[in-house]
Amino acid sequence: MLADYFQRREKLITEDRALRIDRVRANYTAIELKADEVVRFIRAQEAVSVWGVNHKDVPHPYPGMEFLNAKEIIVKTDLYSKIVSKMPKGGLLHVHQNASVEAGTVLDLALGHPAIHIRVPGPLDAASLETVLPKIQPIPVEQYPTADAIGITDVSYTGGWVSIKKARELFDPALGGPAGFDKWVLSAFVINPSDAFKTYNTPMKIWLKFGSTFAVTDPIIRFVPIQKEYLRLCIRSSIDDGISYLEVRTNFFNKYILAEDAKTRLEVREILLIFREVVNEMKAEMKAKGREDDFAGLKVIYNTLRTVSPEELEVDLDQCSRFKQEFPDLIAGKFRRFDLVGHEDGAECKPLIDYAEPLLRFAEQHPDIPFIFHAGETLGDGTAADMNLYDAILLGTKRIGHGFSLAKHPKLMQICREKKIAIEVCPISNEVLRLTSSMLMHPLPIIMNQGIPVVLSSDDPAMFNSMGLSFDFFQVLVASEVTGLLTLGQMARDSITYSMLDEGSKRTAMGAWERRWAKFVEEVAAMSP
Repeated sequence: MLADYFQRREKLITEDRALRIDRVRANYTAIELKADEVVRFIRAQEAVSVWGVNHKDVPHPYPGMEFLNAKEIIVKTDLYSKIVSKMPKGGLLHVHQNASVEAGTVLDLALGHPAIHIRVPGPLDAASLETVLPKIQPIPVEQYPTADAIGITDVSYTGGWVSIKKARELFDPALGGPAGFDKWVLSAFVINPSDAFKTYNTPMKIWLKFGSTFAVTDPIIRFVPIQKEYLRLCIRSSIDDGISYLEVRTNFFNKYILAEDAKTRLEVREILLIFREVVNEMKAEMKAKGREDDFAGLKVIYNTLRTVSPEELEVDLDQCSRFKQEFPDLIAGKFRRFDLVGHEDGAECKPLIDYAEPLLRFAEQHPDIPFIFHAGETLGDGTAADMNLYDAILLGTKRIGHGFSLAKHPKLMQICREKKIAIEVCPISNEVLRLTSSMLMHPLPIIMNQGIPVVLSSDDPAMFNSMGLSFDFFQVLVASEVTGLLTLGQMARDSITYSMLDEGSKRTAMGAWERRWAKFVEEVAAMSP
């Protein structure tokens, strides 16, 4: 009787999991299966040895807990340092270009360029340090302050521009000196645990902090000399994390980038010229190192903000189309790709339905041009943000950015499965921006169990201190007893399959990834417990 029950139980479990993305392949090699077994053993072992013990300043450690509190524990685990961080991850298909380089590195770039200056409304002190945001940007040489300019913490400071390097040097020792300056500036660049879990601890509040980080960093990045180095660093750090291909959402809402003189406003076309130059440079660099397999390239997904009017959107759509003609190697895919970004729940942002007319008209004029939309990045059920999922699918989106609320819609999940609409899931982003309190509560398993293709993405890693993809992969791996290394591998494969590379480039990229994967699983399998 009991044997029959166990047999029926195993059959039910197998049938229930049959749609999962990691069941797509039935021909896993013995090495892959052994590597998966090793990963599961280490995960179980560290659930006790790492997550089952007390940690200073982390009162409730557990696998998949809130990332900002867990990061220092994560980086010390074997699962992260010896396995996930070494894994070839395929493509990063959802990352915003102006949030793709580590915050400390952005500060270093700013400190290293003489044009970058800083100002605040008045002298900083211990009280104002907690609330005042710096304004940091390049200024023309003729606006540079005199050599004897005072620092921003001097009591006689009146709010003028100060060289950021000098402001750091002169920062009041009582406020921490240069190290205190760094801490203050970086707190304006990123979301800290106190921001996410105390001061801005709801989905609506956290977007106030999130938006402010871009307000501070964008003027630094949107400057030709820094933009070039920023992009190089983005690509290099991605390659170091096992990412071999990127699709970068680039915002063309602001219609210029500052030239090296810090006063000439160049057309945004200059941004794509920079992309072309740097991507070609990085390909040549990797080829010279004999590492061509490690970088398959980069494409741009043109986006603007959901705050634009329908008339302004038409201008952007036209510009995207023109850029595709001039930069077919950069604007993602065989077809032009376009997205609208912003806080879907925010009062200032419009739902997709408000743009239906210009988008439908554009689709009719250009039937070969589908879109890639953010949709369903919300806790809402039937709200305008949630309803964006219907419009994204009806408008022909090829992938869905976030799709957090998709699990509430059985028909839409069926359509995504049948039409192979991949979901760009951004685990750490969703958690830090308060859509979920931990990875264990994330709807990702529901999406995977419905057989919908998933590509893990990092969204805005600079603001979350989660550079690359390793942390997102780790959080997904430790939050499920069902998910294993084979699951992560299938997600990596799908990131190439559902990329905007042409079919020939996909085959090349997939071949390169498979070679790296085969070597990787051999190394993991050799860690046999």
